[in-house]
Amino acid sequence: MNASESIGWWGVVLGIFAGALRGGTPFLLVSLGECLTEKSGKINLGLEGTLLMGAMSAYAVSYHSGNPWLGVIAAFGTGAGLGAIHALLVSRPKVNDVAAGIAMLIFGSGLAFYLGKSYIRPSAPQLPALSLGGWSELPQLQAALKLSPLFVLGAGLAFLLSWAFNCTRWGLRVRAVGDAPVAALALGMSVKKVRFVAIVLGSAIAGLGGAHLSLFYPGAWTEAISSGQGLMAVALVIFARWRPVHCLYASMIFGGTQAIAPALQAIGITSGYYLWNAAPYVLTLVVMVITCSPKRTLAGSPGALGTSS
Repeated sequence: MNASESIGWWGVVLGIFAGALRGGTPFLLVSLGECLTEKSGKINLGLEGTLLMGAMSAYAVSYHSGNPWLGVIAAFGTGAGLGAIHALLVSRPKVNDVAAGIAMLIFGSGLAFYLGKSYIRPSAPQLPALSLGGWSELPQLQAALKLSPLFVLGAGLAFLLSWAFNCTRWGLRVRAVGDAPVAALALGMSVKKVRFVAIVLGSAIAGLGGAHLSLFYPGAWTEAISSGQGLMAVALVIFARWRPVHCLYASMIFGGTQAIAPALQAIGITSGYYLWNAAPYVLTLVVMVITCSPKRTLAGSPGALGTSS
């Protein structure tokens, strides 16, 4: 009997908990970026491409420099660059947010696949884990409490953004532009500038999610590394009602669903493995169905979201 089987169903609980922390980090960072973007009244469906470009650029820079933190900076900068392109596109008259987002998704994904061909096999230095389980002699618990530094950063960003939206002039400007751009313009605010900054910063935060994927978990660069997490994060923002702290909780739920199949396999339950692997996608569909009611969808939604203003 191996260690995973010896602790029985507690191993499943620990596996799901570890998955919530590790697998939920990309969801967290991308959803925070999308939350910031949507708070300004715009939608960015291209964050899947941003996630892939962030993962590829972080891995490439870490490989060549030998410093994973330079890779994190590269992912942040790559995300900001793609965000700037998206922001310029949607600022043009009669440009549809959804169409521009899909175009950026295809552009970002294609560019990542093209530039990342030579980095599929090489091994790049990884981000150091924050070990919080040294007090325990149980290997499973020690493994579950190894945190990504980007998860800690994301959790801090969730509370920081929540405070900024409610207590700072900048946050109130973003909310004003997202709720009533005409009124914000009448008060002397530059709607285009506020939205530009929100979109660029939101995309840069999403790029950090890619750095987590390639430099921590799973810790390699492949073309299938994101598994649609950038798109699922849009549903996560709706589920979280456009509240950054709720994005933290929701991302852990989404991350935990990814870990159900591996956790069950660890104790010898292999039937339905691929069905359990579909849990995050099923959860995304459930969220979209539950929130399809006009009253529920608009609860907490920025007033100008999805409009051409």
